Amino acid sequence: MSAIRAVLERDPAARNALEVLLCYPSVHAVFWHRVAHGLWRARLKLLARVISQLARFFTGIEIHPGATIGKNLFIDHGMGVVIGETTIIGDNVTIYQAVTLGGTGKETGKRHPTIEDNVVIGAGARVLGPFRVGANSKIGAGSVVLKEVPPNSTVVGIPGRIVRRHDEPEQRQIDLDQVHLPDPVAQRFREMSDKLAQLEKCVAALALEKGCASCEQHDTAQCTQQQINQGKAEQYVDL
Repeated sequence: MSAIRAVLERDPAARNALEVLLCYPSVHAVFWHRVAHGLWRARLKLLARVISQLARFFTGIEIHPGATIGKNLFIDHGMGVVIGETTIIGDNVTIYQAVTLGGTGKETGKRHPTIEDNVVIGAGARVLGPFRVGANSKIGAGSVVLKEVPPNSTVVGIPGRIVRRHDEPEQRQIDLDQVHLPDPVAQRFREMSDKLAQLEKCVAALALEKGCASCEQHDTAQCTQQQINQGKAEQYVDL
């Protein structure tokens, strides 16, 4: 069974197939979704919804029977995962707990995302809207993705921003690392701090050039204020 194989390949805590079959809610949720999806396609929609809600009750994973799911889906832990009606999920996708693949309102037709092959979606992420998340991409934990993600990309933040693009057209192995992701906010703060340090050096150099003898004994802000006061005094003298 592909769901069991997916767990054994991607979860180091899984010891054998029997343990996975008995103890992993994602296996049960995916199995019952296959049943419910078949009934949905056969237009037995009420029965399909009943089965999906029972599966939600027992597993904590809510998958609408209208959603289309490819091979080897692995939902790790799974509690709080919600997958909407028009969602399409490709092969070898990994989803962590509390992920929502949802819509943004009352649209009709295709209103949920399409997740292409080999995508990893971190815990608590929200992917909302009828767009594509390209193959081999990674969505960081807690991110809110509201627009299309190109293939081979890493997205983090609220709203989600692309912080890394992979050069390889295809990854040979699914990257499950959820720790060593770029932090665009921290990077921006580092850039601002570097610029501030450069500005302080420039101000100090200008102050020394203007003849502020106390620059070496005082901080830059103090020296700059002295220059401002001196400039004001010179203006009054001119008047």
